[in-house]
Amino acid sequence: MKNLLTSPSKMSLTAVETALYQKILLEVEPLTLNLMAVKVNDTPEDFNGWCKQLLNVCLHEINRDLMDEPQFKPLKKMTTLLTTGVSLTQIKMASVSPWELYEPLLLAQETQHALPERLKLLDYISALNIDGLGHLITEDKLAFVGKHTSGHDPKVYDFDVQWFGNTKSVKGLHQLLNVNPGALDKALSEIPKTGEVTKAQYDAFVEEFVAQMTGAEEKSTLTVATRLLAMRRPDQFVVVAPAKISDLCQGLDIVKFKITDFDGYWNSVITKIRTMHWYNSEQPSDEASVILWKNRVILMDLLFYIDEQQALKSNYLQLLSKPKKVSSKTTKTRRSKESAIQLVDRVLGFDDTPDFLIAQRSSIISQVEAGKDIDDVITLITKIFSD
Repeated sequence: MKNLLTSPSKMSLTAVETALYQKILLEVEPLTLNLMAVKVNDTPEDFNGWCKQLLNVCLHEINRDLMDEPQFKPLKKMTTLLTTGVSLTQIKMASVSPWELYEPLLLAQETQHALPERLKLLDYISALNIDGLGHLITEDKLAFVGKHTSGHDPKVYDFDVQWFGNTKSVKGLHQLLNVNPGALDKALSEIPKTGEVTKAQYDAFVEEFVAQMTGAEEKSTLTVATRLLAMRRPDQFVVVAPAKISDLCQGLDIVKFKITDFDGYWNSVITKIRTMHWYNSEQPSDEASVILWKNRVILMDLLFYIDEQQALKSNYLQLLSKPKKVSSKTTKTRRSKESAIQLVDRVLGFDDTPDFLIAQRSSIISQVEAGKDIDDVITLITKIFSD
């Protein structure tokens, strides 16, 4: 353990990493005896590996039963500092990586960041091919802006729509989405669907977005704006949130900006990204790599530290495994006709769907529109025709 704790002093650290290391050492002092009781076999050669290994010790290996109450505070602080170290060093590595190194860096985070589920979300949004949010059913609108609800049937939405940030608490945005989605369409229309987005196009989006959010009496922030931008163009924009700005700026070695600083986001983050080798790489030929390449900027989100259990907390997984309530008095929520049709057609569109179910399409739509669960409807019809 002693060698692990002192190993960064032999590494070539940046000024930011050195400062972070010194802060971590201050929290080590009251935990020295507890840490020394942990056996460590290998010592990483880089600061990212060091942060990950010591973080694992703090989370899983240190014996909390032998700790005194005052020691938990420095342990928590050290854990927070180490998660920052993981994030900023991974962002730093990405900033100097060609595509051949950036892709493996993303894939290394596949499990804890639920990459397959995230790619399903991005593929779903891309397949909508929207001309405007106003043309979408409610569930699809919410999928675009990042608010998961019980209406997102896991048979269709086999992903958590809140990956890459969520907007569930932004009431003004959802008010606009409900009563005047065209206002958001007007802002998004400033961003072309292909080609590199220019500063003028971005500024036009920001001007319209701020005006519409002001009209909805909602504060305009990059949290919401970058979610919309990244869903529109995942190859051009990364989503930012208040909790991530500091790590992002330190990792990119840029001046920290506020969550309301739209110029700061473009002038610092987007401008910096466009100098990176992986961003400017040619589209790879491998099909799996192409998927990542087309979403290469939004996928920077995978570079931030995330709790290893976070993938299991996916709203999709929770909704999928949620037990159905058995009650003598059931409250049904009616769907719109359009929503019911889209949901049923997607479920019936599977290759192995029996012909007798397809023949009952109209009946299924009517029952789903009335608020019945589509699984229950299909199960009942299957039972009837199989008897």
